[in-house]
Amino acid sequence: MKREPVIDIAHLVTRFGDTVLHEDISLTIERGEVFAIAGASGCGKSTLLREMVMLMPPYAGRIRVLGHDIAHLSTAKAARLRRRWAMMFQGGALFSGLTVAENVALPLREHTDLTREDIDELAHIKIALAGLPADSANKYPRELSGGLKKRAALARAIALDPELLFLDEPSAGLDPLAASGLDELILSLKESLKLTIIIVTHDLDMLWRVTDRVAILGDKRVVGLGTMPALAESPHPLVREYFHGPRGRAVGVLHGNQG
Repeated sequence: MKREPVIDIAHLVTRFGDTVLHEDISLTIERGEVFAIAGASGCGKSTLLREMVMLMPPYAGRIRVLGHDIAHLSTAKAARLRRRWAMMFQGGALFSGLTVAENVALPLREHTDLTREDIDELAHIKIALAGLPADSANKYPRELSGGLKKRAALARAIALDPELLFLDEPSAGLDPLAASGLDELILSLKESLKLTIIIVTHDLDMLWRVTDRVAILGDKRVVGLGTMPALAESPHPLVREYFHGPRGRAVGVLHGNQG
């Protein structure tokens, strides 16, 4: 199968005043893969994700998403392109005054001409795809556990059948059991909906369980890029520190890498 790039980042620079966060970052994400961005806190993982989805512009460099240079789009073309992806923010960003079903239905009401009955039916289908109990549809976010809130946010993210799904720290705040269930859900959604999934995470279990490739950020650059087993053998000191510290060693052994 011919590999198709869906995101291509070339020589990206991110600056805030005199502070340089990213310097000459280049990477390519291919259709159908689960691609993660990892690295130590403060290395700019979430900022890079926000640049990919046009929430902020880079200082320099080029980002192409689904064949479009996102720095040179008209407002109308940018709006059409945004409808081809979805993003789940770290906190879920559910509307507290709406039920789960109403949260999931909201993008369908805003961006389609479907009837109310069709929207309600689709919302319940997405809720089921996200592995939520049927009775959760009429509950408010405050009535859900942390794990179920994440699933509700994912159900809303897939409401419009996106091609790309961006997840910012999806397992943050979850207990190990809920995090494991979320890993399984991500893999299930990838297969059933043929998604390309881009994840920002520091969760080593998630990196081992769900990713095809991972980019490790450090020293303002990509210091490692590849599969988890390959990265675990990298000689780069920052990558080795990431994988061979006490936490990294324990998780690697658990997933069959003896370090």
